[in-house]
Amino acid sequence: MENRPITLRDYRDLLSRNRNMRLLWMAQVISEIGDWFYTVAIYSLLLEYTGSAKSIALAFSLQVLPQFFSSPSAGVINDRMSRRRVMMFADFARAAIVACMLLVRGPSMVPLLYALLFLETLMWALFEPGRTATIPNITDGADVTTGSALSSITWSFNFAIGSAIGGVIAAFFGRDVVFALNAASFVVSGMMIRRMQFDEPHLKDLPPFRARDLLDFHPIAEGLRYVRSDAKLMATMFVKSGIGFLGANWVILPVLGREAFPLRLPGLSTDQAGTMGMSLLLGARGVGAILGPLVAGYLVGRAEARLRGAIVAAFVVSGAGYLALSRMNDPWLAAGAVAFAHAGTSIAWIFSTALLQTATDDRFRGRVFSVEFGFSVLNMSIMSTAAGAMIDRGATAFDVAALTGLVMLIPAVAWLFVLRLWKER
Repeated sequence: MENRPITLRDYRDLLSRNRNMRLLWMAQVISEIGDWFYTVAIYSLLLEYTGSAKSIALAFSLQVLPQFFSSPSAGVINDRMSRRRVMMFADFARAAIVACMLLVRGPSMVPLLYALLFLETLMWALFEPGRTATIPNITDGADVTTGSALSSITWSFNFAIGSAIGGVIAAFFGRDVVFALNAASFVVSGMMIRRMQFDEPHLKDLPPFRARDLLDFHPIAEGLRYVRSDAKLMATMFVKSGIGFLGANWVILPVLGREAFPLRLPGLSTDQAGTMGMSLLLGARGVGAILGPLVAGYLVGRAEARLRGAIVAAFVVSGAGYLALSRMNDPWLAAGAVAFAHAGTSIAWIFSTALLQTATDDRFRGRVFSVEFGFSVLNMSIMSTAAGAMIDRGATAFDVAALTGLVMLIPAVAWLFVLRLWKER
């Protein structure tokens, strides 16, 4: 692979000449900004109704853990059906599910919110592997890496903008407006994907998909054999599981934003100030995730060896950021530490995705990316649950941030060890 830096012009050129990539990117922008709109609203609602950090941990687990259990079936669906149609179905279903969140009107309705989060996650588990596996079908050559990087940077931008604006809208206009906008965003996203036209070679010579095929474990076993046959591919699949060690941030940031760093602006109530503090830290997370890949893409380039090596540094940066956060007493310095940390995780995420996309046969991409996401979110769920339990038992969010920073040494050392696989002859 040519080791040329990835520049802003590369992203612009890809979107201008590739209609399918442009539509997929626009769908991602619209739906993900809506998603991050409602994350701040949900977390502030739960803290208001329950007053427990564990409620956030449970909500986050319901937003990610079902992906672990559904990933084998989701992978098979994406490898046996049109990924375009799967993404459309998931988007329209999520619009209906999120619209039902308007029914949550008090503490007694919190179980309904949990159920809706669970269902929305199942649809996400169908959508995301399909979107990731589609990029190599609509790009080629160096554009695969550029498209993957653009997708991840866009996620980060959407996170930053959605979290920041979502907090403002939730604070000033109420949560109902946030939920309605998010539901509408999925409808628009689905319509964008419907306009895409591209070949799906994984469908060639396949028989029609039947519901009972979900109970056929042969495709899952076939996928496992494919991954186990290549130690390098298997190792790359677990980079995102290393990122999962930072899963505690989904509890740490809302708690710190509300309790330690509320933005007490003129005219804001205590609850509104806490929501704005949450929005600041979550927005900073997104800002870091944008800047990290932009800088790393320019410095590292496209060579696979350099992409692999940069992942070690990315894990170290993530840990250092959370160690710094544990010592902060100013909201803006805290936001800077969060941005620094998540610059690292975003680099690891983008580079590992690009490596997987080029190393995986198209017939297996749906299953590979489903399993990869599944193990990643399992680790995130474990770490967020542990963080919520520690805080509710008396540990401070600062203590948990420091511990999280130290834990990030585990994937850094593990990946450093794994790099030897590429040096073996």
